[in-house]
This record gives sequence, C-alpha cells and structure tokens, in this order.
Amino acid sequence: MNIVFCGMNFSCNFVPQIKLLLDLTEIDITDILPQRPPFIMVDRLTYYDPRKAITLYTVREEHFFCAGGKLEEAGLVENIAQTCAAHTGYETRYGLQGDGAIKIGLIGAIRKMDIRRAPRTGEQLETTVVVVEDIFSVSLVEAEVAIGGEVIATCEMKIFLTEINAG
Repeated sequence: MNIVFCGMNFSCNFVPQIKLLLDLTEIDITDILPQRPPFIMVDRLTYYDPRKAITLYTVREEHFFCAGGKLEEAGLVENIAQTCAAHTGYETRYGLQGDGAIKIGLIGAIRKMDIRRAPRTGEQLETTVVVVEDIFSVSLVEAEVAIGGEVIATCEMKIFLTEINAG
C-alpha cells in the first residue's frame, strides 16, 4: 500500500486494522445498547464522534412511558440516557480502543432539567448528547431533545459506567 504524506510517497507492507464503522445506517441499535425491547427508546444512531452523539426516536403510543398520547417526563430522561448508552456502546463496539463488550450504565444525577413540552405520539425526537467531561467511569453530558428543530428539553446528566456486561 502506498501512503502520501506531506507530498512524499511511502510504501507500506501492512494495512492498519480500523474498526470504526462509518455508515451508521448499518447499525442495529440493539448491538450497541444494553437495553432490550420493550424498553428501547432509541431507533437509530445518526451521528457519532468521541464527544457527541445524535439519535432518533419516534414516540409510540404503545410504549409504557406514553399516556394520553404523550411521552411522559421519565420517557424523555430515559431517551437521553439511552442516547448516552448508544454513544458509549458505539465507541466500545466499533471504536479503536473498544473491547466489544457493552456495559451497563446508571444515571447518577440529573441537573438543570428543562422540559418545555411533552412530545406527542408519532413525533420524532432528535436527541443530542455532548460529553463535557469524562473522569474514570463517570461522564458528564449536556443533552438536548428537539422535534423538527424545536428544542423541547435540555439537561445535564451524570452517567456512571459499570463493569457489568449487558446480557
């Protein structure tokens, strides 16, 4: 393999192994989440980088966090937490440093929760989490949930990642 660096050609006899999966549409969300149906509250991971993840979720009437055609507050919190889990799960499953084992995480704290309105069934949530700080097995994230560009919820969340492998 030839590599061009700073305008110079280098010959290389090995191909580095890269595990990072670039086409996120190919990912089965259950491969990167510790949760299992009927508790899954993320349909798809649409963006990943080491400090940020974006997921989509369509609110379904039959979900147990729905009542009266709306997603309850606990459902929004769980959607944010599962977006964090999708970020960590993708990193663990497909990242260069990952061992492939999906770990169970726990919500340690929620601060500055601002819910502007409850999502209605059939609406699609776009949830963004940004990792502000990682210390050992604790992550502090800032989260935003939007529907069609309208921000409906924000918060800060601490997630504790355990050593327990999921299922």
